[in-house]
Amino acid sequence: MVYVYSIQHGRERDSGKKREEPYGSVTMSLTEFKARRDFRKTKEPSGAEEGGRAELFVIQKHDARNLHYDFRISVDGVLVSWAVPKGPSTDPREKRLAIRTEDHPLSYAEFEGVIPEGEYGAGTVMVWDRGTYENLNEDERVAEGLENGHIKINLKGEKLKGGYALTETNSEKNWWILVKTRDDAADARSNPTSTRPRSVLTGRTLKEIQEEEGT
Repeated sequence: MVYVYSIQHGRERDSGKKREEPYGSVTMSLTEFKARRDFRKTKEPSGAEEGGRAELFVIQKHDARNLHYDFRISVDGVLVSWAVPKGPSTDPREKRLAIRTEDHPLSYAEFEGVIPEGEYGAGTVMVWDRGTYENLNEDERVAEGLENGHIKINLKGEKLKGGYALTETNSEKNWWILVKTRDDAADARSNPTSTRPRSVLTGRTLKEIQEEEGT
């Protein structure tokens, strides 16, 4: 029996079934991503035609039933993803819960728009930050670090820069912790999720995206 934290419902729930491949597995395919969505109704990319840069990262601000930030990094041809309820911090003292979710196609990194009501993850999605990253662990690949429950990467984004560490704390609930490392980019006084709310893709706010693309 698997318990997952539902960002949409904001509470822990019993999924009622066992996953064939746990989120801790790097071999997790896009099967679950596609099964949860009706691409006749949603404008989200299906991943049918893939391509893109290696070592890409994107953070999407997602105003579903509960506002959160989806932190995604490209690993072995997919976007490995976590939902971060409070968003990333630039303060190394702050530990942010990050819930591992299903892998997404690389093309999802460019998605900004409105997921229709009744569809999985319904709500407005913004590309809040994006860029590239590099592995800071010289002893193992990022894919291996994911299997071992710890990765450390250097972000080169438009808003976030410097080192971040992700550490698994509860494999059954898919809970990880996202922490800013102590480096020159660390800033305990900064709060970019509040002071820099606009999309790096279009310069829009969540409200403007919803008004322009909502149906």
